[in-house]
Amino acid sequence: MSWTTPAELKAQVQKLWDRGLLLSSLTCGEEIFPRRLTLRGPDSRQLSDSFSEVREWIARLSGPSRQYRIVWRSINHRILGTNEIPAEIWIDSLDDALGLIGKRREAEQFAALVSLTRDHQPELLLWLAKRPLRAIELTEEWPRILEIVAWLKNNPRPGIYLRQIDRPGVHSKFIEGQRNVLGELFDLVLAPEEIDTTATGAGGFCRRYGFRDKPLRIRFRILDSKLGLLTTETDHDITVTQATFAKLEIAVTRVFITENEINFLAFPQVPDAMVIFGAGYGFENFSGVDWLHGRKIYYWGDIDTHGFAILNQLRGFFPHAASFLMDQQTFLEHRTLWGVEPSPETGILTRLTNEESTLYDQLRRNEFGDQLRLEQEKIGFEWLVEALGRV
Repeated sequence: MSWTTPAELKAQVQKLWDRGLLLSSLTCGEEIFPRRLTLRGPDSRQLSDSFSEVREWIARLSGPSRQYRIVWRSINHRILGTNEIPAEIWIDSLDDALGLIGKRREAEQFAALVSLTRDHQPELLLWLAKRPLRAIELTEEWPRILEIVAWLKNNPRPGIYLRQIDRPGVHSKFIEGQRNVLGELFDLVLAPEEIDTTATGAGGFCRRYGFRDKPLRIRFRILDSKLGLLTTETDHDITVTQATFAKLEIAVTRVFITENEINFLAFPQVPDAMVIFGAGYGFENFSGVDWLHGRKIYYWGDIDTHGFAILNQLRGFFPHAASFLMDQQTFLEHRTLWGVEPSPETGILTRLTNEESTLYDQLRRNEFGDQLRLEQEKIGFEWLVEALGRV
């Protein structure tokens, strides 16, 4: 029989818990009880045909351990006479609901969090009402979280590293581990002018709230010994911060960017040139380097859809950047070294040349075969040298 069981009644209340409705009522004072639960019972025919099963169903529903109220109704049957059967099931209070699903202890923990928050950071009650189950998971950490929120509220955009927050029990690893939660809380208590809304996600946490971030770094090699920055005769593989690189004004006329480290290390000597170890889709570290706009830039990426997508993004910063060894002739010449691109890019790229767009379209439409690619490190070294000669 498909009549409602005590377990199904419990499951209905459990859904209220899982949605956060039971706990959120503790923060806003909203009354959600008494609340009627869904009940499926026997019809008049089943009362006659399955009376013993009906009695068993009633006994299970009305057991002594129930945490709900039953509303009964009388049924007059011409054969069975007058009988009382459950017509409605009600949960009369939050305590009854918590008792039914065994969540009274968790509710007590949450009530303590609400009380602590109301005393110290009442603006955060909205967050507790929205994410009560997440709050319970943070019960032990919550006092420290409130302390961090209070500290930043009193010291907006502090301009220091997370490591420098000097509060008992608070360290940078704790903050980094709770960045998602802290970000949501900071947004509730800080004034709009104290938040850099252009910085988003975990990577933008420090910039969004005015902390110092780990500096961006740029790794490069000078390919002309006459232009070396160091006096040593060894190969100059140099890594500097983005701010330092922006001030170097290196006296080269050509700049190559390659995504593969071995290609970067093996890149041959080229007069008046340098090579930069690329950053995939992250070219923000180049965006503030004004002197690069006066240099010829060549981007060497994989011949696949993502390689062209990265080139397309680079041209958002440097429209004059040219592709290098990303042409159809190079691709076809190395057909024995083709591989498979796991998750191809399929969008429209608006900053490619006609030749680049043609090859990109051929790749994304699988005209050469399914999801083919040529990784840059598989291109023959002599092919590279000859291409550099033409450049």
